[in-house]
Amino acid sequence: MQLTEADPKGLVRESYAIDGITAAECRSIFVDWALSLPLTLSTPEALAALIAHYAAALPDHPMSGVLQAGLAAPEAPRRKGGRSTRVEGGSRKLRPLA
Repeated sequence: MQLTEADPKGLVRESYAIDGITAAECRSIFVDWALSLPLTLSTPEALAALIAHYAAALPDHPMSGVLQAGLAAPEAPRRKGGRSTRVEGGSRKLRPLA
């Protein structure tokens, strides 16, 4: 994949050119990059191309870490609530109204 395809707006390229950029700023740029990527392109392939070109040369740059994290699989969602956590014992029986 060509860099112009992987970074159509040049956002990642520009992030590497900014002196003193923070990880938080890199994450913000990454979100903008991800939203601007055409749906027809594979995000993992685009990330791999960017990592091969930029992160290999500047491994300590904050954007290198952000790009690497972008390749990681997201955690599976966990159930955080629902009726069973609100009802004593987690039973599915309805409690009588008082």
